[in-house]
Amino acid sequence: MMSNNSFTPGYFQLTLFTDSGPLRYLFFCLCLLIYMTIISANVVIILTVCLETSLHQPMYMFISCLCLNSLYGSAGFFPRFLMDILSDTHLISRASCFIQIYLIYTYASYEPTILSIMAYDRFVAICQPLHYHSKMTFRMVRRLLIFALLYPASAICFLVYLTVRLPLCGNKLHRLFCVNWPVVRLSCVDTTLNSIAGQFILIITFFIPLFFVLYTYLRILLVCRRSSSEFRGKALQTCLPHIVTFVTYMFSVFCEMSLTRLEGERLNPIIIVVFSLECVIIPPINNPLVYGLKLPQIKGVIFRFLKMCKMGPAVKM
Repeated sequence: MMSNNSFTPGYFQLTLFTDSGPLRYLFFCLCLLIYMTIISANVVIILTVCLETSLHQPMYMFISCLCLNSLYGSAGFFPRFLMDILSDTHLISRASCFIQIYLIYTYASYEPTILSIMAYDRFVAICQPLHYHSKMTFRMVRRLLIFALLYPASAICFLVYLTVRLPLCGNKLHRLFCVNWPVVRLSCVDTTLNSIAGQFILIITFFIPLFFVLYTYLRILLVCRRSSSEFRGKALQTCLPHIVTFVTYMFSVFCEMSLTRLEGERLNPIIIVVFSLECVIIPPINNPLVYGLKLPQIKGVIFRFLKMCKMGPAVKM
């Protein structure tokens, strides 16, 4: 039954922002620097893979998609966040709020599906090396990437639709950006369907990829135990960046999920700020740094390009 106090707000108020006075300009510059770092680091990896023909292989194509997703997620968060830092009123329109929810949630859902595909790629390369080129064709890579995009996008679209249709009894969100469950909690009607749908989508976009990655690495570990130390070293070299990226991302998502299900008004605002920012800052910075520094193939191309750039002005002189 709908409450008499229900209404359809034209905007939401992000109450976690406070008046920090002149410090807002320092926070703005710091966050802008972080955003520029994310853009620069990810673009370098993407251009390196695109321009270097020796890197036109499935593993590096998946790394490029991971960096593209980092740019996508950052674009869904930082421009609005930077505006809010300098603004005196922290209001976001209803349409913009749901668009932001969709962008950030699809970014967060793309990441585990791409990482699970990368785990499958490493599994085939290490456990079935003779069949790698027949299984990981460019046609298969294209199909896997299309699946990695459509699968989470459809699920999140359904989740946002269920939230949009709810009548609300308030418009105050104790967050730095729009999040689905805090909006659902503003509803005046029963939200059991939203809760069930949210848990189901969480399972198919988070836990299934998690268990799939754990399964592939268990198989890889069993193969490495029966192999030579040289083989184990090469396997570790190719798998370590993926493991670091996967663990970092899962920790970030776990913090965000814990925060989402708790009542934000009862938590220390600093905890909410740290947990909220971690999910949208740490993975986009971590991904290009890990793959750029840990994989010698990418690192070698980047260093060679930087060396050529330094030699260029010297040659002209």
